[in-house]
Amino acid sequence: MSIKVGIVGYGNLGRGIECSINQNEDMELVAVFTRRNPATVKILHKNVGVYHIDDILRFKDKIDVLILCGGSATDLPVQTPALAKDFTVIDSFDTHAKIPEHFEKVDAAAKQGGNVAVISCGWDPGMFSLNRLYASAVLPNGKDYTFWGKGVSQGHSDAIRRIEGVLDAKQYTIPIIEALDAVRSGETPEFTTREKHLRECFVVAEDGADKEKIEEQIKTMPNYFADYNTIVHFISLEELHANHSGIPHGGFVIRSGKTGWENENTHVIEYSLKLDSNPEFTASVIVAYARAAYKMKNEGAVGCKTVFDIPPAYLSPKSPEELRKELL
Repeated sequence: MSIKVGIVGYGNLGRGIECSINQNEDMELVAVFTRRNPATVKILHKNVGVYHIDDILRFKDKIDVLILCGGSATDLPVQTPALAKDFTVIDSFDTHAKIPEHFEKVDAAAKQGGNVAVISCGWDPGMFSLNRLYASAVLPNGKDYTFWGKGVSQGHSDAIRRIEGVLDAKQYTIPIIEALDAVRSGETPEFTTREKHLRECFVVAEDGADKEKIEEQIKTMPNYFADYNTIVHFISLEELHANHSGIPHGGFVIRSGKTGWENENTHVIEYSLKLDSNPEFTASVIVAYARAAYKMKNEGAVGCKTVFDIPPAYLSPKSPEELRKELL
């Protein structure tokens, strides 16, 4: 029996979800929902319908798990609690500081509807969160470090594109090698924001735009670039499309810790990701957790869950017997 899935939102992440469902034999895409005119949204599945979000409740009994692909700034804080009343849902809410607040709202809604809701699912928060938990539990006397990149920051790229005179832009977050090497050696240094990451920007300016002014606005932008060493390159639109059309990303979670009666031994745990496509990998994580949400709902669970609350075996389509034989 297939797990029947619906997708809300069809951008880069929604398309990645569709591709991931196609790779999982126990999954079936039932419908895609959009705020746009459904006739303008072309998906990869030939026999699956696209519907306006206003029609979603008609599918209440036809969907096992609803995957929400909106943004964390304005979409998910509203959509996830609203839809958790009627569906088992999963989202990728990634505003770390607001996760507790988001959890409370979604938990209340999911319990009201008797559903399961999984939030903040992806690679950070998500896979990186699990690795921080595992590492800190194993090495309680230690320190965590998270480095992001080299990869495209979609939010920072969008912030540059909003500057007057900018036609298009891509921004890469890059770990500083000296900081990475220090942590990998077993040291536990204290870093400033500037000492951990570099930001590199590739900007297409409009004809006649003041490039010096644009560069100054980028480098002094609070909450985005002001606290970092930032490099700005002005390039042509053709070069941007030729060399910067992808959405790669990745990063490292590292914990250095001590063991022994007198802390005489040093250990380093490192987990890393190198991703050709940030949204497609995020989608693959989400789909695995959609399977877990389906299993938990069938067992009678209700309320909001995070990756910390879900047994690893629930992510796999394999039976417990197969997992013990093949992976343990």
